[in-house]
Amino acid sequence: MAAPNAYSLIATDLDGTLLRGDDTLSDRSRTALAMAVGAGARHLVVTGRPAPRVRPLLEELGSRGLAVCGQGAQLYDAGANRMVWSVTLDRELAEVALGKIEAEVGEVYAAVDQDGVDGLTLIEPGYEMPHPTLPAVRVLRRDDLWTQPISKVLLRHPLLSDDELATAARGAVGSLASVTMSGPGTVELQPCGTTKATGLALAAEHLGLTSAQTVAFGDMPNDIPMFDWAARGVAMANAHPELKAVADEITLSNEDDGIAVVLERMFSDRPRPGPGPGTGRGAGPGSGQ
Repeated sequence: MAAPNAYSLIATDLDGTLLRGDDTLSDRSRTALAMAVGAGARHLVVTGRPAPRVRPLLEELGSRGLAVCGQGAQLYDAGANRMVWSVTLDRELAEVALGKIEAEVGEVYAAVDQDGVDGLTLIEPGYEMPHPTLPAVRVLRRDDLWTQPISKVLLRHPLLSDDELATAARGAVGSLASVTMSGPGTVELQPCGTTKATGLALAAEHLGLTSAQTVAFGDMPNDIPMFDWAARGVAMANAHPELKAVADEITLSNEDDGIAVVLERMFSDRPRPGPGPGTGRGAGPGSGQ
């Protein structure tokens, strides 16, 4: 494992991790990220949100580089507003998977994230967005969810907990899709084999960095593959027990600037690099270029 001051790539989840509950970034977190970037590290957002729902935050951060979106299904270039790489979930398989899940647990409510830099989030009747600040388009019937290529399906159940629904879904869909739980009210189906780790590994390769140089921050079970890949995994105090169980460290909650606490310790005494690529003007927090 790399020494604490040797990390060159900082991979952060967003919801429940870097962002506060009101979807804002604290001044302390912003300053800590700027300090780490100023010391020569790269900050990479690794989130379940699709690229169109991440773009406004990246603009706020001043990011002109890469972001891993859609649970690893999308590698997005913020500066060029384009997908470097993306993988879609076969819509016929998604329908079959939903049918198998409903055969086990009864009716579920579904939504989809469409593929692409301008893809929409579509929600069927009965589905309620776990993040009301994120835009979504309500459709009249489930068939309307499948009109365009999709990166994932989001599920909610009127009675089952997230853990119960995720467990039942994994048993029902088998190898049709990967099942993740990425936040309260957020159980998802994504292309089989696609995880945050696969997207993070691809982004690191583009940046010329490795897992040994990476520290990752997260709060939910969908961050476990990312922790397995990175040299160090830091869970938030508000993290799901499954993630805490595999973390190398547990920091304060997202509301208490847990990421900033760790970055301040890691980078406050680190020498600043001389002029070079990625360390001059414009390389601010969130920069993955």
